[in-house]
Amino acid sequence: LVRLVESGGGAVTAGGSLRLACAGSGFTYSSTCIGWFRQAPGKEREVVAGIYTGGGDMKYYADSVKGRFTISSDDPKNTVYLQMDSLEPEDTATYYCAAGERLMYYTCTGAVERADLDYWGRGVGVTVSS
Repeated sequence: LVRLVESGGGAVTAGGSLRLACAGSGFTYSSTCIGWFRQAPGKEREVVAGIYTGGGDMKYYADSVKGRFTISSDDPKNTVYLQMDSLEPEDTATYYCAAGERLMYYTCTGAVERADLDYWGRGVGVTVSS
């Protein structure tokens, strides 16, 4: 059974930080394309960041989070993290992680941008107050 479980969400004030975690099981975690997405109330889902696990330097960030968010992978723990610093009220949303198997590192960016991934978590809430 494939599972992706997000954790680490919560409520912070503007300028604060949170670290989200996406723990995966039931599929081959190394050499997998992992993306973070978010959806604010009344808005469409948008891509946040992406990474190709198993080494290499493929990382993707949406313009809105560049310089503030950092994605990383702990492969032995089957976990991808999203470190979120300098949070803004506009970052308030439900955050989802998703995984795509059978993707090569050079196709991961496109797959993340299109949200064309195989497995999705249920999401975790992040609230940033001003």
